[in-house]
Amino acid sequence: MSIGRLHHVIFDCPEPLAMATFYSQLLGAPITYTDDDFAVVSVDNRTSGLAFQRSRDQRPPTWPDPAIPQQIHLDVMVDDQAVAHERVLALGATPLPGGDHVYADPAGHPFCLIPRPHWAPPVNG
Repeated sequence: MSIGRLHHVIFDCPEPLAMATFYSQLLGAPITYTDDDFAVVSVDNRTSGLAFQRSRDQRPPTWPDPAIPQQIHLDVMVDDQAVAHERVLALGATPLPGGDHVYADPAGHPFCLIPRPHWAPPVNG
C-alpha cells in the first residue's frame, strides 16, 4: 500500500510563467494553471504534471561542478536527438558542458534529451 501518489514535480524559479511556457512547448502539454507565483503544465487540469513556483533567490545549479547541486533534472525521451537539440535551443535552452545532450532550461535547471527506448511508442507518432 502506498502512502501517496505523485502530484507535481515542482521547480523553484524566478519566473514561473516563463518556465511553464518553456516546458509547455518542450513537452507539447498545455499550461493548465497560472497565478503570479505558480504555474502548472499538465495534460489537463485534473492530471499531475510539472509545476513552477516563484523563488526570487533561486540560484541555478552549477553542474557538473558540485558547488550548487543539480537539485532536480528530467530525462526527456525524443525520437531524434539532433532535431530535438535544435528545437530546445530555439526555446531558450543552453547546452551544458560535460554531458551528452545535457541542457539547462531558462532558469538553469539541467535536463537531458535521451533517445526513445525501443519499447516506447514514438513521441510524435
